[in-house]
Amino acid sequence: MTEQLAVVILAAGQGTRMNSATPKVLHRIGGRSLISHVLDTAAGLHPQSIIAVVRHERELVAGAITDHAPGTVIVDQDEIPGTGRAVEQALAALPSGFDGSVVVLSGDAPLIDVATLNRLISGHVEHRRGMTLLSAVYEDPSGLGRILRDADGSMRAIVEEKDADEQQRRITEINGGIYVFARQALDRALAEIDTNNAQGEKYLTDAVARILSAGLAVDALVTDDPWLIAGVNDRAQLAEAGRELNRRIVRRHQLAGVTVQDPATTWIDADVSIEPDTEILPGTYLHGATSIAGRAVIGPDTTLVDCEVGEGARIRRSEATLAVFAANSEIGPFSFIRPGTELGEGGKLGAFVETKNAQIGDGSKVPHLSYVGDIVIGTGSNVGAGTIVANYDGVNKHRSVVGDAVRIGSKNVLVSPVTIGDGAYTAAGTVVRKDVPPGSLAVNVAPQRNLDGWVAEHRPGTGSARAAEQSASTGQQADTQQ
Repeated sequence: MTEQLAVVILAAGQGTRMNSATPKVLHRIGGRSLISHVLDTAAGLHPQSIIAVVRHERELVAGAITDHAPGTVIVDQDEIPGTGRAVEQALAALPSGFDGSVVVLSGDAPLIDVATLNRLISGHVEHRRGMTLLSAVYEDPSGLGRILRDADGSMRAIVEEKDADEQQRRITEINGGIYVFARQALDRALAEIDTNNAQGEKYLTDAVARILSAGLAVDALVTDDPWLIAGVNDRAQLAEAGRELNRRIVRRHQLAGVTVQDPATTWIDADVSIEPDTEILPGTYLHGATSIAGRAVIGPDTTLVDCEVGEGARIRRSEATLAVFAANSEIGPFSFIRPGTELGEGGKLGAFVETKNAQIGDGSKVPHLSYVGDIVIGTGSNVGAGTIVANYDGVNKHRSVVGDAVRIGSKNVLVSPVTIGDGAYTAAGTVVRKDVPPGSLAVNVAPQRNLDGWVAEHRPGTGSARAAEQSASTGQQADTQQ
């Protein structure tokens, strides 16, 4: 391996076929933008420099690059079109005295990996070539540059399809757009390349002939995995690349000891971590920086975004964002967990429960049909069905506290801010507006009143009024018969 290595990432294209206000390289698969995948691969090579060449939507693209990889050098492509010109400008940004190998990657080819590039670089250095590139054989090479070889198999040129003749277009070995160059050979070749071609661009691919004419070796390494060089040019290709990336991510987790019942309906972002012996059921989506400990069961039909899941937790048919679930907790079905939720060990959030900014202690349960927001609940407490934490007064949010071993009755409303002390109870249907001391029972004591004839007076002609009238008539007949 060479002691000096630089990576140039080409990200100046407009991507018109995407038909999008978002620059092509900022479209996302696997939870990252296309160029973020390429930047991560470049970083995995441990180069001395990473240089990104930008132009279209310059501020957006450059901002995204520096946010993801702050050490990346940004270079602006000028008015001269073509990949050759882009690389020429990138070379000018290399540190003084750099004389190593230059890797050139495409910002819209997200599936290239570190292992493949390391093999490409090692072969390039070992054989002292001026240029080494990655190629593949496609059944349908339409639209792609072709690799031209002599009778003995040695490489002699790359021809773009628009410049190819009929015989050359029948060639199925295509240029993958991933290169390694010797710095000095690349400098000399770029100085000789012009824009005399069908596109009027300065082609980087024209470097092949210039480097060969200088007496240096050029070769193409044929990969048996065409996805490594697959570029994304439209929404259909974006979806295809996303599916393939997801297939690889899912398989990687399976081989590491994670059970994924149905890979076709399971989507896992690149930054998700899952420990062995976890089970992922169909229809599960794991996004962002979600981390899942061992023996957890996630799904079916569950979405987690930036969540932390403890060992042995069970989450089914639910959606959660920026939440923490401790070991052996149980969530769902049909729970909606919003940011700031923390559920303690052995805790439960059951059917049709919504939480937000709620810290719920070990062993505490919100079993069903409740909303709890802006609240701290201690250990071993239970929130009865249909309970609502009224945390918003129309202007401000307020926070309530529920102690340990508290029993909240069904159909309660906790009007925040209130504190319910340890061991307290609240009766069914209670509206809690004042603090409840430890060990006390909170109950609303207003007696029930029945207003006779209210429906007939206030809702005449309705179905309820007719039913009440019929019931009264039936009752009168029964009294007469007696």
